[in-house]
Amino acid sequence: MTSPDRATIETVLRQVRTVDNTASITELGSLDAFMMRDGVLHVALATDRARAERLQPLLPALERALVAAVPGSTGASVILTAHRPAPPPTAPAPAAGGGHRPLNLGGGKAGKAPTGPLPAGVGVVIAVASGKGGVGKSTTAVNLAVGLGLEGLKVGLMDADVHGPSLPRMMGVNGQPEVRDGRLIPPHKWGISAMSIGMLVEEDKAMIWRGPMVMGAIGQLLSDVEWGALDVLVVDMPPGTGDAQLTLAQKTALAGAIIVSTPQDIALLDARRGVTMFEKMNVPVLGVVENMSYFCCPNCNHRTELFGHGGARAEAEKMGVPFLGEIPLLVDIRASADEGAPIVIAAPDSPAGQAYRALAHTVGTALRRLLDKKNIRT
Repeated sequence: MTSPDRATIETVLRQVRTVDNTASITELGSLDAFMMRDGVLHVALATDRARAERLQPLLPALERALVAAVPGSTGASVILTAHRPAPPPTAPAPAAGGGHRPLNLGGGKAGKAPTGPLPAGVGVVIAVASGKGGVGKSTTAVNLAVGLGLEGLKVGLMDADVHGPSLPRMMGVNGQPEVRDGRLIPPHKWGISAMSIGMLVEEDKAMIWRGPMVMGAIGQLLSDVEWGALDVLVVDMPPGTGDAQLTLAQKTALAGAIIVSTPQDIALLDARRGVTMFEKMNVPVLGVVENMSYFCCPNCNHRTELFGHGGARAEAEKMGVPFLGEIPLLVDIRASADEGAPIVIAAPDSPAGQAYRALAHTVGTALRRLLDKKNIRT
């Protein structure tokens, strides 16, 4: 697949102007990221809240101009990232969060507030975790973070899965981050800032590190990265209940954790351990997500529950934590991750795209309440 030419896209951005001809798109926003998938050119423009209202009416004309200018494109989809007003969630009700309890942000079951320093300029830190590997935790973390950006929050994504850093591939980030005054500058793509140890080493290099080295790396990702002003820092945790989880809880004030599980019993056992671990560390559990909840045949739309169904919802009710929704098992999720564009960007109207957007809407609503309460919205 031929990659679109950045210069061509930027030329189109300069040519499309407001009705009164006072500004071009490049004066109202900047090219954040782009990719071609199945003939459709996906473009993300970064802007702020004030300029988004002027940009929004220009998007149809911009999409038509992009199709005409970019060879091989049969369609175009342009989104505004970072501060676009959020539309209401369009996923079915179960995907929007089937639990009956509101998200518990800011204190665990014991009612104590999270302790520890926050990275400079960061409002809250939340973790995406799982009791075991292979349940789609990193894919969930990436789509949640980008989805929160589409909800209008300023978002950072930190890959704490040191032994298996997949964030660079999933975000389509190449090359090493810039170093400025001894601090790492996280790359900005799809509306969020992201940092991973995988950006500092070769992709095929094995991270054969003992616990102290892992803990040191997590500490550096928190303290040596210039995250800037963020509403929320989403941390993609490694699987399990070990050194990395303890280090994060000790080094920063975690506002909450999201547990990702698949429906089968063996995965739910590990999810239960994850919930228990965070509760013992006095970190509120925001809820449980059931990933790979069901498979829909792309040809006939027949639904098959390959790993069972509803186990995570039942487990969440048993443990007294919210159930945040179901994510289907679809080839498009894997394909979009391999191509470097989260499914909320590559196929926002697909069942998976809608489910992740609904998850982001649920979590984002709770985060806004907490940020407004703390009066730290950026």
